[in-house]
Amino acid sequence: YRLVPEVWFPEQFYEALRATKHFLQPNVLAEYSVDPSRIAISGDSAGGNLAAAVCQQLSKEENLTVRLKLQALIYPVLQAFDFNTPSYQQNMNVPILRRNVMINYWIYYLNGNYDLAHSLVINNHTALDVGQALSFRGRLNWTSLLPSAFKKNYKPVIQTTGKAEIIQEVPALLDVRAVPLLAESETLQLQPKTYILTCENDVLRDDGVMYAKRLENAGVEVTLDHFEDCFHGCIIFTIWPTDFAAGVQLRNSYVKWLDENL
Repeated sequence: YRLVPEVWFPEQFYEALRATKHFLQPNVLAEYSVDPSRIAISGDSAGGNLAAAVCQQLSKEENLTVRLKLQALIYPVLQAFDFNTPSYQQNMNVPILRRNVMINYWIYYLNGNYDLAHSLVINNHTALDVGQALSFRGRLNWTSLLPSAFKKNYKPVIQTTGKAEIIQEVPALLDVRAVPLLAESETLQLQPKTYILTCENDVLRDDGVMYAKRLENAGVEVTLDHFEDCFHGCIIFTIWPTDFAAGVQLRNSYVKWLDENL
């Protein structure tokens, strides 16, 4: 898919969706000798966002003759509703992905204004008086979706009054094609068997953990593979001179799950 600034959301989603639907055609699968009953969709970080969003869309299309067997999401980006989840608070200044960097990525992807960054970091865009956000609040309530080991002593950051104009200016902040964690339960029930890998030292940890819980609540079989001593992006560090044990550990665990389930 093309990147910003050549195109912005939702073009990346549509391009990933078109490519996936093309690949799922029986004649294309036959050309590459692919078993149509053993196809998974997978991605890491921003790729995990697109994989989850595409998987949700495909699950709702009734005319597909070939279905995905699995989805595997590696420390995925899944929401821009709450930038004060425990993992965002705990890891706000942790390399490689600091909170302010992640917020800037969201603004860039959704073609917003960088002047919004301060309001986003304190959740002004989803304050209690922002009517567009109210219906989504229950779908991302980390106080009920996260285990106590992740919540620790962190407190929710919920503004009473905020800025509804942020959502008017950047409506994609609440678009499930960009933020798959906000999908309704009826959509989550349609998802295939799922693997989600998360890292403790990562602002996105709770995105993955909450999605795993919501999928599980919807009746989907989920494996949450959490690594206490790893950080965002470390699965790529598996080749000298950056062949980190953490990267090798993540890669081997991911491949093992695929071997056993695909």
